Parts: sequence; structure tokens; C-alpha cells
Amino acid sequence: MENVVAAAGPDALETPSLVDLAVARLRADILSGGTEPGERLIEEQLTRRFGISRAPLREALRLLAQQGLIDHFPRRGARVATLTDADLQQLYGVRDVLERYAVEQAFPIDDPRRLVALHAELDAMRVADEVGDRFAMAEAHRRFHIALVGLANNRQLAWVHESVVVKTQLYMAINLRREAATGHGADNVARHQRLYDAVSGSDPDVVLTELSVHGARQYLT
Repeated sequence: MENVVAAAGPDALETPSLVDLAVARLRADILSGGTEPGERLIEEQLTRRFGISRAPLREALRLLAQQGLIDHFPRRGARVATLTDADLQQLYGVRDVLERYAVEQAFPIDDPRRLVALHAELDAMRVADEVGDRFAMAEAHRRFHIALVGLANNRQLAWVHESVVVKTQLYMAINLRREAATGHGADNVARHQRLYDAVSGSDPDVVLTELSVHGARQYLT
């Protein structure tokens, strides 16, 4: 395992896992809207900022590329991933299909304890809005939808869905930053409260209707 290099900056990382910590820090930057799609990630700057050598940084960039958050170009370095309008429409279309299928498979929900994870993420979104933490909001948003699909108890479905949600978060981050600037973050919480209330009922058709107007595509504007 690599050691922290000398002359580390204020954001220097420590063991036990420099790669995991670098992934977490870069992922937070990207998904909170701290970096823009297409923005270049300069290795020299990142190694100084995190106080690590190039090897763990490059491994972190490789892992983020696997998640679809970074585009890596041989001899040209890495950039925050960009998606075309067609890519985004396709991703949201796939997400819609997966979430609707999950709802159809999950009902009836005969034990309210199955909704604990959904409720916890709704609370986390509310707290994030109150303190203005965009990354916490984005992560709670992601976990809410993962918990929704998790109601179907289908591991393969959950894996595919999460990979789609992570990619769409690139553009959710832009919208969350816009919401924070305009003071409309509570709108995001309200949309998910309505979806949670629908899931708490006994009619899957109500949930499917709420999903159809949930507003995910507002992130494309």
C-alpha cells in the first residue's frame, strides 16, 4: 500500500485505502456539482490536493470510469463524463422501465417495515435541504430510488438500476445546484414525499401514476 507523500495539502488523504478515499472524494466533487461535465481532471493538481502519488489516483480514476462518471482518453487524460441528449433520454427511459417493473413486482407490500429504507432516505433529503448540502441531497436521492427498486427483492434488477442512476446523477447534480441557488430544494423533497406516500398506499397503479409525473426529466433542462 502506498504511503501519503510529503508536503500534503489540506485535503490530504490517509490510510487505510488511498484508492477508496480518492474515489469517495472525487465522486463527491462530481455528484455535488463541484465539477462540470467535460471538465478536465488534472493529475498533478489532484495528487497535490489529496497528498497521494499517481498510482492510487490513476486507480481511482479507473474505477470512476467503470461507474460511468469519468471519461478517460489515452494520452489525453481524464474528464468528467459527458452524455449527449440522446444518451440522457435513453438512460431516463431505461430507468423508467426498471422502476415501473420493480413496482409491479413489489406489490403487495404487506409489511410496513419494508418501507423503512425509503422513509430514512426521505428524512435524509429533508435534512440535506435544511443544511444546504447538495452532495448529501444527491446521495439521498440516489438511495431513495435504489430503495424503491429494492422492494422488488431482485438483485439483478437492482444492480442494473443502480448503474443507470449513478450516470444520471451527473446531470441531477447540475439541477440540485440550480435548486440551491434559487431556494427550490424543498421541491425535490416534496416530489419524493408524494412518491413515498403513494408507495405507502396499497394500490400499485397509484405508484405508477406518481412515477409518471415524478419529474426526473427536469434534470435535462
